[in-house]
Amino acid sequence: MSLKVESLTGGYSRIPVLKSVSFDIADGELIGLIGLNGAGKSTTIKHIIGLMKAFEGTVQIDGRTINEDPETYRRKIGFIPESPLLYDELTLKEHIEMTIMAYGLERDRAWKTANHLLDLFRLTERLDWFPNDFSKGMKQKVMIVCAFIIEPSLFIIDEPFLGLDPLAIRDLVQLMEEHKRNGASILMSTHVLANAERICDKFVVMHNGEIYAMGTIADLRKHFDMPEATLDEMYGRLADREGF
Repeated sequence: MSLKVESLTGGYSRIPVLKSVSFDIADGELIGLIGLNGAGKSTTIKHIIGLMKAFEGTVQIDGRTINEDPETYRRKIGFIPESPLLYDELTLKEHIEMTIMAYGLERDRAWKTANHLLDLFRLTERLDWFPNDFSKGMKQKVMIVCAFIIEPSLFIIDEPFLGLDPLAIRDLVQLMEEHKRNGASILMSTHVLANAERICDKFVVMHNGEIYAMGTIADLRKHFDMPEATLDEMYGRLADREGF
């Protein structure tokens, strides 16, 4: 079991945003984390990657918690945030070098992986470019390249399709599927539900800081009592409950 979230309660103040959230991700499994804005998806991710401390409950990656071994725990995560976070003064090549040093990667092997990814996302000729030279989609590709260089056991990907062109979306999906086959686990938060329905093995549906539904698309249809519904249609039912 790569990720195990158990009875996670937490938030930004004394009043919890998350209320006893529990789910897990097996090796080689892609889980879609979905829900309305404010459902608790981003807060859940922040607790998993260690940016927030839980009031109660535990998060384990490969059996380790962040309190037991913070450095090893964080090295197990490849995180792609919704908004690209790059250093204006560093070139693409320097971002890759920094990632290699920060994670203690073997340089030749890491650059072999990086060159494959750069070619895949059509960035090979952009190594000397600075972030200000990139479009939002290209910045997102840089974040993807840096995350996949790490070859972690758990990928956490927040809204990965925003800003990407159709070719890049296709290539990212293929990359995720390849790493799944090699045993990596993926938690993906997204509002692009058609893509999520097509590629995710299971789903965690959050609502008001709690798990509202969980399981395969068939499990969700049973929970929502919508036997033929798409994920978009079930999401619409959830929105109707809130009066959107």
